[in-house]
Amino acid sequence: MLFKRNGGLLLEQQLSSGEVNVEKIKLFKSHELEKSTDNFNMDRILGQGGQGTVYKGMLEDGRIVAVKKSKIVDESQLSEFINEVVILSQINHRNVVQLLGCCLETEVPLLVYEFIPNGTLSKYITEQVEDFPLTWKMRLRIATEIAGALSYLHYAASFPIYHRDIKSTNILLDDKYRTKIADFGTSRSIAIDQTHLTTSLVHGTFGYLDPEYFQSSQFTEKSDVYSFGVVLVELLTGQKPISFLRSEDEGRSLATYFIISMHKDRLFEIVDAQVLKEGSKEDIIIVANLARRCLNLNGRKRPTMREVTSELEVIQMTEKTSSGEQNYEEVEFVKTELVEPWDIASSSTGTGSALDVGRVSSFHEIPLLSFKSR
Repeated sequence: MLFKRNGGLLLEQQLSSGEVNVEKIKLFKSHELEKSTDNFNMDRILGQGGQGTVYKGMLEDGRIVAVKKSKIVDESQLSEFINEVVILSQINHRNVVQLLGCCLETEVPLLVYEFIPNGTLSKYITEQVEDFPLTWKMRLRIATEIAGALSYLHYAASFPIYHRDIKSTNILLDDKYRTKIADFGTSRSIAIDQTHLTTSLVHGTFGYLDPEYFQSSQFTEKSDVYSFGVVLVELLTGQKPISFLRSEDEGRSLATYFIISMHKDRLFEIVDAQVLKEGSKEDIIIVANLARRCLNLNGRKRPTMREVTSELEVIQMTEKTSSGEQNYEEVEFVKTELVEPWDIASSSTGTGSALDVGRVSSFHEIPLLSFKSR
């Protein structure tokens, strides 16, 4: 009965249709996961959020895993659960979190992932972890890895995949501080000739949500590009995507704040101290201009993730080979059309109740794994 209620029949249909890579997804028995998590002991909790609770577990073969116990309250969340299984079973990329399997025999369905020990990128950006500061080279590498994974999802997966909730809390760091993109509950795979996805409800997170998608309900690959642009600005500035410490004139959303600062030639006033200390002004300006292009309010004018990846790889190469003083005076800001900044935080106040869009209202929601590790 629980198997049926938890989407077992729906998952079986997906399995038989060939949409799920059966070899990659294991159906765990409930007793296996209860044993691995010491009966979901509170001491094993890695993190809690709107989607459920994540526990640290150890399988019988000694593998350390993360077990997400879903907080299912309606059928839409159940479909997100099944959707994540289907999507992740199709993905094979070093910078995407690996789904090992699921369990449908329990009161609520369970997902089993590889364990990612070093928590979220957000933790390192905003809390400035003292024993492991994010260097400029690390920030460039992390940005390049995220971009490469998104490029893979858009162009190299068996079907194009839109993530639809890219944010720094959904970027995890493994034992070698390599990135892993997580949380594919609202992701969608589309037909190769399809250019957009029309949704009845807007899904996403304030501060990262593409304004064009917010207004049209049409999600495109360029909507992921916008969200990536916000993460890139986070890496540049060390600031949160939404901050009520900033005035409305400055921009409550980081995207607006960044665009206004660029327009006023105040970039170096908002760049993180670690970045200023270690990065060349030339490269900082190049990355900032790339971020501004990603945040263009016109999706067609944003670069593709393939183009973003290529540009970041070039910057990484110049960082490795550059030596001596830079001639900063030769560097100019790229002149792009400045559209009226669209501040999601302030604009959403009049429409939030009408939207009732789940994740959109929960930008404090924690991701798959928290920073805490045992």
